[in-house]
Amino acid sequence: MTLCLHNTLTGKIELFRPLHPDRVSMYVCGPTVYDRAHLGNFRPVVVFDVLYRFLKKFYDVTYVRNITDIDDKIINAVRTSGKSIGVLTEETTRFFHEDSQSLGALQPTIEPRATTHIPEMIALIKVLFDQGLAYEVQEHVLFHVPNLPSYGELSHIRRKDMIAGARVEVAPYKKDPSDFILWKPSDETQPGWESPWGYGRPGWHIECSAMSLKHLGESFDIHAGGQDLIFPHHENEIAQSTGAHGAGTFARYWLHNGVLTINGEKMSKSLGNFITLTDLLQKARGETIRLALLLTHYRQPLDLTDETLPRARAILNRLYGALEDFDRHSPALSKEIDTQVVTALEDDLNIPLALSRLHSLASEIYKLPTGSQRSLLQHTLWTSGEVLGLLQSEPQSWLQGKESSSQELSVEEIEEWIDKRTAARQAKNFIESDRIRDMLAAHGVLLLDSPASTTWRRT
Repeated sequence: MTLCLHNTLTGKIELFRPLHPDRVSMYVCGPTVYDRAHLGNFRPVVVFDVLYRFLKKFYDVTYVRNITDIDDKIINAVRTSGKSIGVLTEETTRFFHEDSQSLGALQPTIEPRATTHIPEMIALIKVLFDQGLAYEVQEHVLFHVPNLPSYGELSHIRRKDMIAGARVEVAPYKKDPSDFILWKPSDETQPGWESPWGYGRPGWHIECSAMSLKHLGESFDIHAGGQDLIFPHHENEIAQSTGAHGAGTFARYWLHNGVLTINGEKMSKSLGNFITLTDLLQKARGETIRLALLLTHYRQPLDLTDETLPRARAILNRLYGALEDFDRHSPALSKEIDTQVVTALEDDLNIPLALSRLHSLASEIYKLPTGSQRSLLQHTLWTSGEVLGLLQSEPQSWLQGKESSSQELSVEEIEEWIDKRTAARQAKNFIESDRIRDMLAAHGVLLLDSPASTTWRRT
């Protein structure tokens, strides 16, 4: 395997060389569970699920994706909802798992929760005190950025241009405006834990540093997430972890996916284009949405327009159509991924190029009669689709499945109309037969007549 990845840390495409020749360690920032995740939150879920699937073909992979279940957004949501923090975070975590599963995303190897790693966070903060990188003031503990000269190496933002990061209050007690919170006090209405600095709770950034340290060690292979996390979150993670354990530790390759927009605009509740995955699942199946999130190279912005989902659905229909008569349970067939798909994914996870190869395989299959060569190509298409998290449903089930929950004819209705059309054809009432065919076509149902019977699929 010759995998090359764009490393945000260096700004270059680099040959991937894991720390250990037979295993890979990978950390991806997970959700803050205060509400339903929006569609943009699921682009990294899907993109790095493909990376995980691909790496698993060649390595033993430990994939860690955290759950942030203590945060000021969660505290505010608790006040608004009237639910306890435990009930709220369990509910929203379950929603996230259900949504991820609907997109065909595999569960990570380990899914640590911030609230179960408080001792590790306190221990890491103590090390930062020992290294002269942390200070306590007014019941807060802060990281002192000027004492770490390498700060800014990931985001390439000059310190004088930096402002306090997301979820961090600009406070007069900071020694430097770029200093960030490691620990903050909690009052009686807020969740907290006892610490050497009083009753309080962790800052956002220390959580991921502590969880990755516990489950992957001081150094590991890949750290990934959305581009919006480069600064301040990932920059601050690097500062904490390398500050505690020395230069050259922590993550070696940094991967970031591009932002998702809706019809050219940033997703925003004020613009009325804020979409949760739950909302979108009323209009399209999970696999359609998954493919839509993979149509653009992962590092590029992805604009979801009115044409994106129909395009993704049409692609899947064509690919599943090539598998319609395929027996995927045949034990004699190879499980190798197509070499061109492997080459595409080795090229900085070029998923659009891999999809192009799937199209080519489908074209070859459509040209071949039933036989061993056709079966072999179908198996190659199926196994190559699996590494992208696609084409794993039964083809007939996919082709006849409803895309929308409310706007399409049911299977029973379609088959009733086909029976009526068959009766009309037998009575040589071809006007009625054509009317039913055209009506079904208008509802996205394509009829396929053969001498023996009529089959159908959704278009």
